[in-house]
Amino acid sequence: MRRSPAIPLIALLAALLAGCAAYELDKSPPFYESMARPDAEVNVNAAASMLSDYRRTFGLPAVQVDSALVAIARDQAKRMAAADKLTHDPGGRGFTQRLAAGSYDAARAAENIGAGYHTLAEAFSGWRDSPSHNKNMLLPGATRVGIATAYAPHSKYKVFWALILAEPAN
Repeated sequence: MRRSPAIPLIALLAALLAGCAAYELDKSPPFYESMARPDAEVNVNAAASMLSDYRRTFGLPAVQVDSALVAIARDQAKRMAAADKLTHDPGGRGFTQRLAAGSYDAARAAENIGAGYHTLAEAFSGWRDSPSHNKNMLLPGATRVGIATAYAPHSKYKVFWALILAEPAN
């Protein structure tokens, strides 16, 4: 009895497809990625997409990642992690002072901070469920966003978050 040449080809294709499926199943979405490790960086594009989708449900404009806001948020998260303290004014510099120091001219801006959330999904849910933080995420006119985390292994919080939304002045 002769074997059909199609059988080995089908087996090879099935093995290749199974390998692809296994790879995709192992890869979790960026909003579930743990930030509680030294090399972790929040996926700013995933955060902007998640926030934009949320804002659109309220008839508000989408937000785009702004590198200056990301830098200001990163500095804020790192300062909170170094102090092991959740605060809007680490080292005595308030939010408006930090925006100015980062050369960011905003018509209006808001900041959410957080600690203890290990994933973007957890941080977003926590902010959404807090009336004052939710109000910031729904800032009318905001079209720019910056977000960052800092890992603090010896802190009870482990991860510090900073989110900035802004409407550029010009």
